[in-house]
Amino acid sequence: MAIAAADLDASQEEVGAVSVLRRGLARSPALRRGVMLTAMMATITALGRLAIPVLIQQVIDRGLDRGFEMSFTIQACAVAFVLVLGVYAAHRATYLRLLDAAEDTLYDLRVDTFEHVHNLSLADHNESRSGVLVSRVTSDVDTIAVFAQWGGIAWITNTVLIFSTLILMIVFSWQLALVLVAALVVMVLVLRLLQARQLRAYSLVRTHVGDTLAEYSEAIGGAGVVRAYGIRERVSQRLGGAIHRLYGSQMKAAKFFSVILPSAEFISALGQVGVIVVGAIWGPAWGLDVGEVIACLFLMNLVSGPVAELGEVLDQTQTALAGWGKILDLQDQAIEVVEPADGATLAGGPLDISVDGVTFAYRTGPNVLNDVTFDIAAGANVAIVGETGSGKTTMAKLLARLADPTTGTIRVGGIDLRELDAESRRSAIRIVPQDGFLFDDTLGNNIRFGKPGATEADVLASFDRLGLVDWLNGLADGLATEVGERGENLSVGERQLVALARAQLADPGLLILDEATSSVDPETERALSQALARLTDGRTTISIAHRLSTAELADLVVVFDAGQLVEYGPHEQLVDQGGIYSGLYQSWIGNTRG
Repeated sequence: MAIAAADLDASQEEVGAVSVLRRGLARSPALRRGVMLTAMMATITALGRLAIPVLIQQVIDRGLDRGFEMSFTIQACAVAFVLVLGVYAAHRATYLRLLDAAEDTLYDLRVDTFEHVHNLSLADHNESRSGVLVSRVTSDVDTIAVFAQWGGIAWITNTVLIFSTLILMIVFSWQLALVLVAALVVMVLVLRLLQARQLRAYSLVRTHVGDTLAEYSEAIGGAGVVRAYGIRERVSQRLGGAIHRLYGSQMKAAKFFSVILPSAEFISALGQVGVIVVGAIWGPAWGLDVGEVIACLFLMNLVSGPVAELGEVLDQTQTALAGWGKILDLQDQAIEVVEPADGATLAGGPLDISVDGVTFAYRTGPNVLNDVTFDIAAGANVAIVGETGSGKTTMAKLLARLADPTTGTIRVGGIDLRELDAESRRSAIRIVPQDGFLFDDTLGNNIRFGKPGATEADVLASFDRLGLVDWLNGLADGLATEVGERGENLSVGERQLVALARAQLADPGLLILDEATSSVDPETERALSQALARLTDGRTTISIAHRLSTAELADLVVVFDAGQLVEYGPHEQLVDQGGIYSGLYQSWIGNTRG
């Protein structure tokens, strides 16, 4: 992300758990409603559980201490049995209600975060490893899901029970209630001492989870390169280092948990001992009956379980809050490419382009483009060339508005890209990437991404228009062919053929090609070249030319060097000028002949 991991950790250290919780609840109306209703239901549950010690006190003082009262004792036991059933039903309903609200929240959280990631600009994606972004919508959300299934409910029900118990103990004996207060104060101080450090520890864990997932993603995605170059040991060392850092951060966080749970149990036990000692020594002088002291002991025991459980839940809470904080920080990342509410639309057909004073820089680096200005007539076939890192690919992505210029303006069809309706822009401007990315679906469905709602006849017509019907018929399952993850069931060239058919189906006025014929076998290259010639006919085409054979066939060549437009004109003219393009061309000619 644009915010470095260390900055995120520092940010969470400053704001703390309460701030993360407030931010999260502010964006989760379903969870807020669920918490309020659950708190009401938890109060009913707590009152039912508190009635048991009261009935015990009544049985001892009225049914046993003054002579055995069978009728009263039986009635009290019957009431206790009914209350136990009622508490069970209320607790179950409380759990289901909050769980339902939590699942709705998690659904919205995943969808909103996923959508936010796709709305981030080119700068954000270039500065983030894909595995880190994936961890935000997977493992970080999963930590909240685990918490919602138990921890969130435990906090509400146990907190209500503890305070209700305190109130009832005050009714019985404010003196014995002070014992409970003392135990709770000590517990709060211990938890407060550990909480801030634990949150920082789990924030670091979530950072290392993202880093580890990123390493896994690269190691698995680049398996072919790893095997071909024999760099398995080096990749394993990188992955092992990420796993080791994750292990270290988890062990550090676990040390806090190892203190919290025993401390909660120890303090609870001391509280029970305190009630027994204080009640036995001073109870009679305070006018306490045996039943009232025993009832207070039961109440103290009733609180000891929730107190110890909250100590255990705190560990899970810190993990969830750390993950939630990471997600909220991602969602707070500003959307730089803001779509207009009522944007203009583009007419059909080829589009003219005007680039005026465009400068662009990623957040953490120098300018990638510097004051670039050029015009392209509608229907022209243009090649953008330059050495690696010259800014040509960035320029192409700005033309598709994957990011906005830092300064300057890009107009397509006479309209500023920032003023265009998003759907109109996406329909009129299409990029065919170099890798021909395909989704794990059928060939036909992958092509339909170019025009949602297209029929099978529309898809077949796009193949016919590009002269690729024979290739399609050569596939055993035709349009029903499963392409596999990232199109792995097809060759590189075949993936490009599918990408071209997808672009043809979209029928854009501006087509941006990232050297679609590179890295393919000669036979497929011929099919691609023929398909490209048909695809570019009748529309404005901009090619990111890694090989100058593409530039030779273009109407106009735009030459970039170190982020600046240095030459601009037809191929023959630029070759004769003896400038940068001429040098690139002569070098390319020498390499191809050699």
